[in-house]
Amino acid sequence: MKLNVKIVPNAKTSEITKIDLNNYKIKVDAPASKGEANGRLIEILADYFNVPKSSVKILKGYKNRNKIVSIDNL
Repeated sequence: MKLNVKIVPNAKTSEITKIDLNNYKIKVDAPASKGEANGRLIEILADYFNVPKSSVKILKGYKNRNKIVSIDNL
């Protein structure tokens, strides 16, 4: 399954907002530097979809707020 994700780093709390079937806005409680927000994004999505973290991969947009994420085992 592929998702379009808009990430908001440095939020006070982590929060997932589903916009439609494959589009999500995710607030992450980690800074954007050193890939911390991407790591936290993977943790949040793995928990939300109840899959292991190894099943969540960022396909595009690693250094961008708009990302395409792949989730296996769904």
